[in-house]
Amino acid sequence: MSAAVEEVRLSLPHIELAAHLFGPEDGLPVIALHGWLDNANSFARLAPRLQGLRIVALDMAGHGHSGHRPLGAGYALWDYVYDVLQVAEQLGWKRFGLLGHSLGAIVSLVLAGSLPERVSHLALIDGVIPPTAAGENAAERMGMALQAQLDLRDKRKPVYATLDRAIEARMKGVVAVSREAAELLAQRGLMPVPGGYTWRSDSRLTLASPLRLTQEQALTFVQRLACPTHLVVAADGMLAKHPELLERLPFDREQLPGGHHLHLNDEAGAILVADCFNRFFAVS
Repeated sequence: MSAAVEEVRLSLPHIELAAHLFGPEDGLPVIALHGWLDNANSFARLAPRLQGLRIVALDMAGHGHSGHRPLGAGYALWDYVYDVLQVAEQLGWKRFGLLGHSLGAIVSLVLAGSLPERVSHLALIDGVIPPTAAGENAAERMGMALQAQLDLRDKRKPVYATLDRAIEARMKGVVAVSREAAELLAQRGLMPVPGGYTWRSDSRLTLASPLRLTQEQALTFVQRLACPTHLVVAADGMLAKHPELLERLPFDREQLPGGHHLHLNDEAGAILVADCFNRFFAVS
């Protein structure tokens, strides 16, 4: 589906982010956040189908055409939350909706639970609370994460001789995607280097989090939500494997056919998700 999309850059006090802008200027303000190692093209199929929304689809820090964090900094969840708040401040949006997929859904929920007065709508795709861990393993996790950070200095990104090989690698990534989805993500995710192509994303994004909340801590963000919230669960995605967590969520959810990237993998999935969220935004 072709639709007008504007490329914008947002110079925040601490980093410069790239974004795609969709929809009418007087539409409901919405910030869209993609998943881990994806980029703003995650919403290339979905955003043009959403009605009455002014959508700023970010390349999150370290992804796509956005800046990388300075040396010595990392990519903690709350740093992404702060980025989104700074984007809203620059745009003059005191209240805004959030549309998030996977990691972007987690960031959206944490922001909406932390500052409920700022968020008007919460639309989530196959993501909800941060990954959790038992508290007694905190020291071991911290040690492993610190060592991995040291070891990263000696690692190099893969270089693919052709664009086609890079696209095929993305299709078979940690979460498999369709060829069309991989091509869309590669448009913003690849850059030429000697010998071929590699990913623009910051290598530090592959590091494990040194600290995880317990599930009870993570659910406190859910409990503080004050806006209409709707979760799309992919039947063959990640959340469907955790029915006990889904049963603890107090907001509306809908299961749709497809994998974790159901909104991007094909037109049929994008249409289903768009129909779901158009109904959600229209009545809430």
